Amino acid sequence: MRPVGAALMDHEYMAQAVRLAARGIYSTHPNPNVGCVIVNQGAVVGTGWHRQAGGPHAEVFALREAGELARGADVYLTLEPCSHHGRTPPCADALIAAGVKRVVVAGQDPDPRVAGQGLERLRAAGITVETGVLEAQAAALNPGFIARMRLGRPWVRVKLASSLDGRTAMESGESRWISDPAARRDVQLLRARSSAVVTGIGTVLADDPSLNVRLAADELQGVEPLRQPLRVVLDSGLRMPEDARMLTLPGQTLVLTTVPDNDRWQALQRAGAEVMAIATEQDRPAPAAVLQELAARDVNEVLLECGPALAGSFLAAGLVDELILYLAPHLMGDAGRGMFSLPGLQQMSDRIALEWLDVRRVSSALRITARPV
Repeated sequence: MRPVGAALMDHEYMAQAVRLAARGIYSTHPNPNVGCVIVNQGAVVGTGWHRQAGGPHAEVFALREAGELARGADVYLTLEPCSHHGRTPPCADALIAAGVKRVVVAGQDPDPRVAGQGLERLRAAGITVETGVLEAQAAALNPGFIARMRLGRPWVRVKLASSLDGRTAMESGESRWISDPAARRDVQLLRARSSAVVTGIGTVLADDPSLNVRLAADELQGVEPLRQPLRVVLDSGLRMPEDARMLTLPGQTLVLTTVPDNDRWQALQRAGAEVMAIATEQDRPAPAAVLQELAARDVNEVLLECGPALAGSFLAAGLVDELILYLAPHLMGDAGRGMFSLPGLQQMSDRIALEWLDVRRVSSALRITARPV
């Protein structure tokens, strides 16, 4: 067993690696966020984090900075080093070639192309390997990547803004604006970290939303170029307007429908959308099929920005991992629209239980983060 002081230092260096990994949260899609710290004789000699997919991994940046001081050093990694040739060479081989002595890893890579093979390669080269240091903190940076690898679907967040009495729109459908500018900017950050933003045709027809990220690179930790999330519209009857605002913006719009290829398909594709038929459930795009298709497109994190019917269908299907609710300090009356349409909940035993994860103020709004139990 390592001395208590040494274990504390392991936690301190791994915490630094976790903070580095978080810097890639807006830019590494579809890769995971990874941080690396190299320590030689108690001094940090190299640090790195994965900046963009296709670019060098965290280990490469840290090894470059450490140079010869990497030999005989301890390495702290938030995720197992890769052992396969992708767009970059295996990082496990780079660590071996650098002559490091010990590698401390927060968690194993769930990618089946790696899945422990990177750790075994290090051990076979005589490098001491330890795992599990701040594993939960490191995993929290990559919920979508982990879900896609282990469950075959993205991580799903539902974002809703409502009044204090739980109304997302007036009886007339008017909903702009429930929350204030600070809360809406916070939503922009959620979009920026998401691989896809999903909405329903009802929201498109009512609000003509952009669903894009309208933040400068310096607001997103300075990463260039800004990646726009895939915009996804679930449109069973193919009512998507050809002049919808999102079709005029940079980035890709995918319309998932239950209607066979016809003239409307062709018109929307000429307008800039990609149209695709999807499996149905109650004559609507099936939530599970939607997520399966997005996972096939390497989508890690989905932000659901929609009305109560679509939000309720994903929640009822057990496909919501996280809810982010912005509660504004006003009342909109009992005739307004609710957050979720959940028919069939008749008794207290039918309730969908939630667990609070975080509650904080964002300007005048309360932002509540919760997850289904």
